[in-house]
Order: sequence, then structure tokens, then C-alpha cells
Amino acid sequence: MVVEEMSLLEMVVVVDVEYAFKAVKAAGITSIGVRGKDSVCVVTQKKVPDKLLDQTSVSHLFPVTKYLGLLATGMTADARTLVQQARNEAAEFRFKYGYEMLVDVLARWIADKSQVYTQHAYMRPLGVVAMILGIDEEKGPQLFKCDPAGHFFGHKATSAGSKEQEAINFLEKKMKSNPAFSYEETVQTAISALQSVLQEDFKASEIEVGVVGKENPSFRVLSTEEIDEHLTAISERD
Repeated sequence: MVVEEMSLLEMVVVVDVEYAFKAVKAAGITSIGVRGKDSVCVVTQKKVPDKLLDQTSVSHLFPVTKYLGLLATGMTADARTLVQQARNEAAEFRFKYGYEMLVDVLARWIADKSQVYTQHAYMRPLGVVAMILGIDEEKGPQLFKCDPAGHFFGHKATSAGSKEQEAINFLEKKMKSNPAFSYEETVQTAISALQSVLQEDFKASEIEVGVVGKENPSFRVLSTEEIDEHLTAISERD
């Protein structure tokens, strides 16, 4: 009887994890992350579901610390919960050790937290795929992706969301020769990958772009004017 109960609980947890992955796809948003030689860029669609909503209050990009950024693809409410907990953890880390939390440490913490949720039926896994970006003093630019099952890996380039596989296929071709992208090339590769996969030309207000660089390691979200400059450069290049 105990064996049957355990197997039933395991089945519930497996179904919950599958639902979490489906929730990420169901959000209808595609996100791209690209790592260059001295910078990291993440790009995602900005969809405002209601005309009465203030556009500035809708975002999938979150600063965790001054130097670490997080791009959440999936359920926004779950993302906000995850970000708040990550900020608390990063603040405790800085207080305890006296220096800023490292990119891979944050990625491991998020992945461990997600994995614990898959072990118990009383807590559903968060329906969020998180991309974490930052600059490591020793390793340089870092880009990690954490999924609801608790996997986390470092990436040269990656994608999440509804058109994830198509974007990964595109990025594999771009990164085949292991290029050392400059800051401009990194940003424009990420934006053009999203345009290519979704087969549409964006306005600056329809996408969000987050960057970190060696020269300026602080995480920042590009303004619509800066995005517009990159979109113009892409269209002129093509």
C-alpha cells in the first residue's frame, strides 16, 4: 500500500513538472540569450495583454543585484516570486561573504530550489525558465539557463519559450565557428535571431533587451532609442 502511495505521489510530481514546462511555452513568448567575448545580451518579446495596462509595468527583465540580471520566460507571477527570493539570497550572500554573488552561484541556487519543488507534491514547480547573466572577474561573461526541473547549464547562446527549438537551430549555425562577438555584434545577433525565428520586424517598443559588459559590468535594460539604433543597423546590414 505504501509503495502504491509513493508511486502515485511520484506520478503527481512528474505531471506537475510537465505542466510547468507547458506553462513556459503557453506564455507565447520567445527569449534569446547570446554571450560575446566581452558582453552578454538577452532579448525577449514585450507583449502587453491589455490596452489599459501601463507598458512600463510589464517586463520580463529583472535586476537581481546591480551586476546580475535575470530574464524570466513563462508565468510572470512565478517569476516575480523567484526574483524576490533570489534578491534576498544575493543580499544575504553579500552580507555573509563581503562580495557580490557570482553568476554560477545564483544559477545553482535557483536550480537547487527548482529541483526541491519536484520532490514534493505539496508545492508545484514554478512555471519559469530563467536566464541569468553577469560578468565573472575570472571567467568573463557568463550566461546560464535554469528550467523548472532543476537543470542548469552555462551557454554560449540559448533560447526559451514557444519557438525555443527553432531559435536554438538558428543560434547553432551562428555560433558554429565559435565567433568572438563584440558588444554590438552580440546585441544584434540576439535581436536578429528573434526576428528570424518569429519572421517579423519589430518596433523598439515590442522587445526588451538586457545587457552586461566587461567595460560596464552593471546589468541594464536598453532604452527604446538604443534598441532602435540596433534595429536600424540590422536592417541596413541585411
